[in-house]
Amino acid sequence: MTDAIERIEAWIVTVPRDTPYLGALGAGEAANARGYFVRRGNRTVYPVMDRSILVRMTTRDGAVGWGETYGLIAPRATTEILFDLFAPFALGRDPAAPEALHDDLRDMLRVRNACSGFTGDALAALDIAVWDVAARLRGCGLAEILGGTRRKRIPGYVSGLPKPTLVERVEFAADWAARGFEAFKFAAAVSERGEEAELAALRARLGPAVRIGIDLHWRYTPEAALALISRLVPHDPFFVEAPVASDDIPGLAQVARASPVPVAAGEEWYAAPEAAARLPGLAIVQPEMGHAGVTEFMRIGRLAEAHGARVMPHATVGLGVFLAASLHASAVLPSADLHEYQHSVFDRNVRFLQGGLRMEGTSYALPEGPGLGVVPGPEVWRYAEPVPGG
Repeated sequence: MTDAIERIEAWIVTVPRDTPYLGALGAGEAANARGYFVRRGNRTVYPVMDRSILVRMTTRDGAVGWGETYGLIAPRATTEILFDLFAPFALGRDPAAPEALHDDLRDMLRVRNACSGFTGDALAALDIAVWDVAARLRGCGLAEILGGTRRKRIPGYVSGLPKPTLVERVEFAADWAARGFEAFKFAAAVSERGEEAELAALRARLGPAVRIGIDLHWRYTPEAALALISRLVPHDPFFVEAPVASDDIPGLAQVARASPVPVAAGEEWYAAPEAAARLPGLAIVQPEMGHAGVTEFMRIGRLAEAHGARVMPHATVGLGVFLAASLHASAVLPSADLHEYQHSVFDRNVRFLQGGLRMEGTSYALPEGPGLGVVPGPEVWRYAEPVPGG
């Protein structure tokens, strides 16, 4: 070991939004004093703002790497775990060996049953940062040390149509299609007229060649999901995502094996063992870098491909640091040739980063330069609150 991790710092970055993620609050939805509300469509808590956790790792010799994870709810729970639990064990470790550090930190928690949730997010941020350092120390992009760059452009699919009515959402999608986008996904949680009506309207407006996926947001029992899918078939859906509750492993397998439409899942998975239990029958796996980190993202992706599933990474609310890591991983995995494009987040938050994170037409450009190819820019610090403990 010629260098060592010397310092770990974190910031909670909160960016106000005029319209909450996925769209305006619906009937019966109201934010509480902490800025949280529950979407009635999927019974899941969301904040009214964008919020993520930014991590900076510095080595003894002055190398710097950046990581990021979700801070959507209770961000201080994640930063407390980062500083109280992980950082003391990470300090002094070799930054050129990120996988070994990840495995040691994860292994020490196995009997604590604490490798997901806030703990998993804290580990993901740390993991992304040390991989960034490792690539920078070698003077190359992250993709190169993950196995080599297969592609420098990753096509994006338009995710989310955050307009209040079906008519507006359909025209909004048509505007994106006019820009050249050929794949879309809409959110069942805010589809007030139901998935079948939404898909039918989008298909009629966009035509037969456009691919349209549906995020079912864990809403259904296996039987109800299969009944719905059978009604969607005439409208030629691209895929159905998250059809059953995230902890219903047998139900997911039941739907995946019986569905005439490709089934996708994976955004809430933290590690390859979790993925392995849920893979049977899935056509598409959607690892999320903000939860899995680089190490487990790559393991989930390779495991999925070994099972014949396509990798189509998930990407949602963040500044773009973990998105940059996701693009590097996607550039390496053979089947990861389509990546979620959360335009309502990306287009407003990309200003916070310096480097090559951008859309070129309908594709992401792989960020160039060492490591992730991006660093936080001066604008981000207007919204960043330092977290004591680093």
